[in-house]
Formats: sequence, C-alpha cells, structure tokens
Amino acid sequence: MKRRRMEIVFLFILIASVYMILFTQVSFDVKLFFIGLYILVMFITLFSLMLENRFAHETLLWMYVLLFFPVFGYVFYLFSGQLYLKGYLFRSKRKKDREEWKSLVTQVSSPDLSFLNDHQQSFAAFAKNASETTISTSSKTEVLKNGNETFTEIIRQLKKAEKFIHIEYYIFRSDRLGTEIIDILIEKAKNGVEVLFIFDAAGSLSLSNNEVKRMKNAGIKAYPFSPLKHGFFNQKFNFRNHRKIIIIDGEVGFVGGLNVGEEYLGRNKSIGFWRDTHMVLKGEAVYMLHTVFLLDWEYVSGEDVLRGRPEFKNKVVQGDGAVQVVASGPDTQQGIMSDFYYSLITNATKSIWIASPYFVPNQAIKAAIKHAAIKGIQVRVMVPAINDGFLTQYGSRSYFGELLQFGVEVYSYKKGFLHQKLIIVDGDMASIGTANMDMRSFHLNFEVNVFLMGSRTIEDLITHYKEDMMDSDKLDPIGYNNRGLLERSKESFARLFSNVL
Repeated sequence: MKRRRMEIVFLFILIASVYMILFTQVSFDVKLFFIGLYILVMFITLFSLMLENRFAHETLLWMYVLLFFPVFGYVFYLFSGQLYLKGYLFRSKRKKDREEWKSLVTQVSSPDLSFLNDHQQSFAAFAKNASETTISTSSKTEVLKNGNETFTEIIRQLKKAEKFIHIEYYIFRSDRLGTEIIDILIEKAKNGVEVLFIFDAAGSLSLSNNEVKRMKNAGIKAYPFSPLKHGFFNQKFNFRNHRKIIIIDGEVGFVGGLNVGEEYLGRNKSIGFWRDTHMVLKGEAVYMLHTVFLLDWEYVSGEDVLRGRPEFKNKVVQGDGAVQVVASGPDTQQGIMSDFYYSLITNATKSIWIASPYFVPNQAIKAAIKHAAIKGIQVRVMVPAINDGFLTQYGSRSYFGELLQFGVEVYSYKKGFLHQKLIIVDGDMASIGTANMDMRSFHLNFEVNVFLMGSRTIEDLITHYKEDMMDSDKLDPIGYNNRGLLERSKESFARLFSNVL
C-alpha cells in the first residue's frame, strides 16, 4: 500500500527532523533544511486529511493534534485516526464475506412478521434492508445474568458437545476460569470433537503461549486474530475482534458482553462486582451466529470451511418473537451498528433504556436521544460510576449535562463495574451483544449483537434493568451542574478525544 509506506517514511522524516533541530549542533542552514522538511511533511499530511471530507470538527481535532503534538501527534494519528485503512486492510475479507452471506442467507426462509406492531414493523423493515442477515421467527433466546449464570451454562453445554465446539473471544485469560474451559476443550478434542478457537491477539495477551501449545498438541486448531507482530506498520493491530461467540454442535450459541477471565466472575478485588449480560441462542439464530464465526475462521486460518459442512444447516425451533443477529466491523457496511442503534432509538414511542460501560454517542445517536426526550419519551441512560479508563469515564460524563437538560434520566451504577451493552425500547424491542455505544465499536472493532422484537426474553432484560436501577444513583441535574471546576476540566479534556474513544 503506497500511501501507508509513505506515511511510515514521513514518520521517520519527522523524527529525524526533530532530532536534528533540537538535539544536534549542525549549522543553521542544515537546521533550516530540516525545518522546511518538517513543514512540508505536515502540509502534505494536513492536506491529505482535509481531502478525506470528514466532519469538520473531527478534521479540526486531528489537525490540532498533528500541529500541537510534534511527532507524538503524528504517531497517534497514524494508529488511531486513519479510518480509511479499514477499507483497504479488510477489503478481501469484506468482499468474500458478502459473497458468502448472499449464498447462505437464502437458506433461511423469509418469515411472516405480521404479528409485530407498527414500530416493530418499522424497525424490522430497516433491519431487513440494512443487514446481510435475515430476521428469524424460528429462534429462542435466553438471558444469562452475570458471570456465574453465564459460565455455569457455558461449561454445562461444552461438556455435552459431541460434534464440534467453535469459540471466539476478545479476552481469554490463562487464569483459573480460562484453564478450566481449556481443559474441557482439550478433553473434547481428544475424544474426537472438532474444536476451533479464535482469540484476539491484543485482547488476549494474557493467554499464555504454553496454553495455546497445549491446545494445539491436543488437536485444537487455534489462531490469533490480527497478530500484533504482523500489524504494527499496517495498523491492523488497531482493528480488534471484540466478539464473544461460542457455537456447540450447531444447536446452541452464546453471545454477549462477557469475556473469559476471573474478573468476569467478580473475583478481581481491584475491580469488584462485575455486572454483565450474556445470551443463549437456539434455532435459526445459531445458524446466523455460526456464519459470523466461520467467516472469521476462514479469514484467520485460510481454510474454506463454510461450504459442505454436513451439520451446517438451519435448526428450526418454535420461535419466540423475532430475532436478528447482526455483525459489524471493518469488513461490513461502515457504521452499520450505529445505524441499528439509531433506528432502534428513533422507532421508540414510549421508552428508551440504555446501559453501556462506554457511553460516547456520535452526533446522530445523541440527537436521536435528545429528540426522543423532547417528545416526552422516557429516556434512561445507565453507566458505571467508576470506569476502567480516565478518558472513557470522563468522556461519558461530558455528555450528561446536555442530556439532563432535555429530561434524560442518567443513572450511575454503584454496585460494581457495569459492562453490559443493552438497549430496550418500548419494552418490546431490545439489543444485546458486544458493541458499546462509542466510536471504536462503531468504526474499528469487529462486533456482533442480537436484536429482539416481541420476544418474552425482553421481560427478563427489563426486570434486570430495574434491579440495576436499585443499585444506582440517579443524577440530580442541579447537583451535576454544581460540580467543581476540576471535574468540568476533566470532562472537557476527555471530550476532546471522544471521536477516537
């Protein structure tokens, strides 16, 4: 990629220029040459940035970063600010995935959605046209609350596997929980069960090489997603696989917010109680979730595994409402998860309940939330009181003032760390999955969510949300507006980075 190679050359030119100007005793003419060289590189970079025609405020933000943070700003821009790269880096995956989707989704029959009410029908019409996955009425879903319920059920189902286990995680640790699951996978592989394992190279840094070797020696096929050693200079390391997927025998699927690690069971003292939501899928939805996994597997392994698998077929069950599995990422239509969230919110007529650990909405979603509140729709936003990052914590808080001003109810979860990614609309539509309400999930990460319409599962999500409200403090607009200058300064500073969080 010529442009990328040129940018790396530019980086070395900037480093050399700064070094020659500030740290050597060369003549003034030589320093003047390097000053001119530095200015030329910056001019080319700024002009190239301008030609991308982003939102004006985003373009100006990156211009400020490039101008006022010599070299460091350029490095930050290279590895965080250049979204055009996803169009190149994952071009082959995107093209291949679309071709596979077109042939596979035809195997899922078009359902009768006449039982949905008007606003559900409106969202379903959007969902059908916007995504390459179909809506299923032959699927069942079940909510799993927190780590104990989730991993108890996951381990129970893993032990029952007879044909295959396909597993994909952003974070998979080599701690007690991770080792327990690995031991099960190894035992199953030795008994002839096919085990395919994908782990994100950055998220799963704590997964030891010895454990990976142990799995491979037992016959498990394991691959990292976007290995860091191959991704630094082409920026692939910046696009992470944030999905959490398990498929067992094509009968049962798991997806949601929980990674594999002791902290997700609340056993990490520095983090404390971990509040999260996962989901069990059965029926046609498993087929769609399985397709997401296998497309990722083909990408990391180079194997052609989708076609010809005898067990890869629809598993029809008596359905409960309408279910759609939606994958997003650099290999799909740009901003598709953001579009789904926006459509879900704008189709609300009574209520919008949101829970997210990283609440940094884009302009469209923020406007939709404010507009809904103005219309008198009940809007609730729940975030953790203490986040796991300075920028995400204060970046989220920077939005509270304008939301409170329009009547949005903001809840600060106090019991522990709130990690679930949840939207409930009108009590009869919902989204649950891996995608946060922030720019990384919308543009950089590979994500997967389940959207529900008219499902009884939503009743459980509502019950759990109400329970979470009991463990939260509702923000008082007057108290929030009277916060100190230091808090305001932290929020304003973090807000500057909202487009890259």
